[in-house]
Amino acid sequence: MSSNVWKMQDAKARFSEVVRRAKAGEPQRVTLHGHDAVIVADPARFNVTPKPAKRKTLAGFIEASKKYRGLAEGIEFEQPFPMHIEARSSVFDEDET
Repeated sequence: MSSNVWKMQDAKARFSEVVRRAKAGEPQRVTLHGHDAVIVADPARFNVTPKPAKRKTLAGFIEASKKYRGLAEGIEFEQPFPMHIEARSSVFDEDET
């Protein structure tokens, strides 16, 4: 077995060594029942940035759908919905006697 592959039981017993080796530059593989389970790696080696969240729209769903792709051409989905809500605090401020 390679020096960077650990059985789960051994990795648990020698976890600080697994981490030390990963920090030294070589990712450490941990196996469970003979199959790869996880990899312990130094995060400084990776530049992980989350993808920006995409705004989900009906038009986006239709374009992503194989069945409906192309059917939305020429249709304007992003119409503003004008809505003005006025606070009516006077309803609660009236004195009921």
